[in-house]
Amino acid sequence: MRILIFHGYLLRGTGSNIYNANLARALAGLGHEVHLLCQDREAGRLDWVDAVGEWGTRGLEVHAPGRRGPGSAAADRSGPRTDGPGGSVTVYLPPIGELLPVYVEDPYEGFVARAFPKLSDLEIERYIEVNVRAVQEVTARAGPPDAALANHLIMGPVVFARAGVRPYAVKNHGSDLEYTIKPHPRFIPWVREGLEPAASILVGSLHTATSLWEAVPGLGLEPRTGLGPPGVDTDRFSPLDRESRAGAIATLAGEIAAGPAGATFGRDAGEAVNALDRFAAAAGPRVVFIGKLIVSKGVDLLIAAWPIVCAENPGARLLLGGFGAFEQGLRALVAALGDGDIDAARRIADRGRGLEGGEAGRLRYLADFLADPPAGYAAQSRAAAGSIAFAGRLEHDEVAAVVPAADAMVVPSTFPEAFGMVAAEAAAAGVLPVCAAHSGLAEVTAVLAEEVPAVTGSIDFELGPGVVERLAGRVNGWLAVDPARRAAIGREIADAADRNWSWQGVARDVISASEGEIHPIVKA
Repeated sequence: MRILIFHGYLLRGTGSNIYNANLARALAGLGHEVHLLCQDREAGRLDWVDAVGEWGTRGLEVHAPGRRGPGSAAADRSGPRTDGPGGSVTVYLPPIGELLPVYVEDPYEGFVARAFPKLSDLEIERYIEVNVRAVQEVTARAGPPDAALANHLIMGPVVFARAGVRPYAVKNHGSDLEYTIKPHPRFIPWVREGLEPAASILVGSLHTATSLWEAVPGLGLEPRTGLGPPGVDTDRFSPLDRESRAGAIATLAGEIAAGPAGATFGRDAGEAVNALDRFAAAAGPRVVFIGKLIVSKGVDLLIAAWPIVCAENPGARLLLGGFGAFEQGLRALVAALGDGDIDAARRIADRGRGLEGGEAGRLRYLADFLADPPAGYAAQSRAAAGSIAFAGRLEHDEVAAVVPAADAMVVPSTFPEAFGMVAAEAAAAGVLPVCAAHSGLAEVTAVLAEEVPAVTGSIDFELGPGVVERLAGRVNGWLAVDPARRAAIGREIADAADRNWSWQGVARDVISASEGEIHPIVKA
């Protein structure tokens, strides 16, 4: 089948990017011809990309990976590769210019990333029109698709609707809905225009479906909304025996040290290597966080809980993998606690979102905890100094090397999550994901707890008063389990993840959803 995908961002880094990269690979692995529109200017470096299409003075030209730019001497090809079995992936880079509309402002190399609400209607319409023309040129060249997927509620579905693509499914990843559409109803007309012709809308959880239905009423979305969570690469994320973990982390550190400068945008390679070396050398358990370093991810709660974890687990190490606007605030919090300076930590909690670049907004849970911390907390914080390391942005294959080497992952988001993909990946690696008990995260942990009852009482924690102590208690409870027993439970968790989430299954569901065939949402 010929399958068209619109994703206006990169193919590495964050959740929707990883979703589309793995989806394209899985579809090609099933023998399909994939045509993917995105803005990853380094897509040609990915070993699963067969060809790259770019626009120049002669219009759209498709060339072999590694030969950058239209007019190169590379072979011009748009169909499936002929030098090997299976399907193919051709990536196209619509010429949108430097302005990249986003839901959360983060640095994007070569772009000016600006949040949708900051853009004028004229800027948004220009962005849509450029992508509409690109889609039309791709389909004219490659042929009409047999199935199509538009990512995000804005602006992929509008692009497909105006380009005349039919049929198509829509994948709502959640960030567009929660960060842009719900706070800014100005975007509802674009959402409606894109969703009205769609055959179906895929969501990661019941929580996201309910949020969507409430935000965009009157379109009859309920019967067209189906479950379509991300998948897990169970070949990459798989359990690792305890004796091999330190070596696996050290190997990754060596690969990063030996790699070319700037191989991963926005990361200090030296700092990443140092963080991984310290993680590998842990004398106690290893705990990891993977995600955006923004207020909504709740990393401040994990940092505040960490001295309590270390007090019961001497030699424990915490690795923070990610990037984001709140990174400096988190670093300041780590430094303050390491000095035992609770007053400085309180000031950080009071400024809160102001340290992320917006208006000051108190971090309520952190501030409440620090207002009356447990007895001896300052001493515990000083004793835990140096046990937290920032690795910076990790590529997905690097995450797949780090996570199986951990004893636990913590996902402390305080904002709704469409689906807990990092939690599912940790589970596939046999690593317990300790998650905030809400939204899509709760639906992931519910599946795991139902299939592996031994994790009940450790796998999730409620937000609210006392959350820092609860988080620490869940992690400490899990780490208190005998290592051999933890490993056995980890294998059960991995088996449950393999049964419930696989990219091959996701790929087949996307094809079906394009025709309106979905897994229906079961309301609670």
